[in-house]
Amino acid sequence: MFDAETLPYGVFTTLDRPGIRRVGVAVENRILDLSQARVPHPALFAYGTLDPFLVAGPEVWHTVREALLAGVGGPYVPMSEATLHLPFTVADYVDFYASEHHATNVGRIFRPGRHPLTPNWMHMPIAYHGRAGTVVASGTEIHRPSGQFRPEGSVAPFFGPTRRLDFEAELGFVVGTPSPMGVPVPVEDFAEHVFGICVVNDWSARDLQSWEYVPLGPFLGKSFATSVSPWVVPLAALDGFRVPAPSGRTPLLPYLREREDRGLDLTLEVRLNGEVVSRPPYAAMHWSPAQMLAHLTANGACLRPGDLLASGTVSGPEPEQAGSLIELTGGGEQGLVLPDGSVRTWLEDGDEVEVRALGPDGRFLGAVRGRIARSAAVTV
Repeated sequence: MFDAETLPYGVFTTLDRPGIRRVGVAVENRILDLSQARVPHPALFAYGTLDPFLVAGPEVWHTVREALLAGVGGPYVPMSEATLHLPFTVADYVDFYASEHHATNVGRIFRPGRHPLTPNWMHMPIAYHGRAGTVVASGTEIHRPSGQFRPEGSVAPFFGPTRRLDFEAELGFVVGTPSPMGVPVPVEDFAEHVFGICVVNDWSARDLQSWEYVPLGPFLGKSFATSVSPWVVPLAALDGFRVPAPSGRTPLLPYLREREDRGLDLTLEVRLNGEVVSRPPYAAMHWSPAQMLAHLTANGACLRPGDLLASGTVSGPEPEQAGSLIELTGGGEQGLVLPDGSVRTWLEDGDEVEVRALGPDGRFLGAVRGRIARSAAVTV
């Protein structure tokens, strides 16, 4: 449940008006219907999506938030009576690889006997472009993807459903204000363009990924689904959570150097079938969101309202702080024992994963949930 100061934005419908999507703000266990509330710039909330509000820019974001904090009149809907939807149109989706701990753990698994980090990793935020069309709202059922993979010991690849389905606990950053093509966005302008955060689960098929990712990176192993939380928390609600990003051991090029604290002291809590299996700390991330944005636009690529930048898997230095099953199980070599006695190396049909974001004071900042659809028998 959100507190009365976080005030995240989302899109919802109700049983009495199932075909009409409305923009709302979560206030504890209720939703303030912004389509009928007495707020500044009411026309921005008349279209059943956050898109017009995102493009309005920081001054409008601030004005509306200040009015909400002061208290505005309007109808409230009980959270229990609402169905939540994807809150904005995803323009582009870019997934970074910003955790040194995750990159090191996975590098040891995918490239045994070699240095786990590629030579460029400490010099720039690594990323891949995903598919905006397969970004889905929390609660959407996830279907096991098929593709090519080559089992260990086999010379030729096979085609079929993944046997190594995984989750990735991440934080997402939602762009509001666009930027023109050809004009890079400096690190200090991050808050001029990014509206807020959401929680992300970038589902991954590890056998497809390991076979296809050289030389061009992830493709079918990632593009089948990415789940996001239905509420977008504005950056202004996170001002008290700023911490210095971990200092790097490698001198950075000028466009990536920061003069302000851009890290975030948040924790992602991962639950598998209702049981907590990991608590990755976001404060341990090597690359900050401002550096990700600066690097994304360094070549002159433009930003569009609704662009989604995901952090990549959030993992900490301790084994219980890993944000994915591939790390928690050592690449599937050791089973993860759940409190009910069941064991997982990879996700099975019917498994449900929930990722929650929590502030350092325990404040709830959103959650994303997804269940693996039951399908024909698959050996996992």
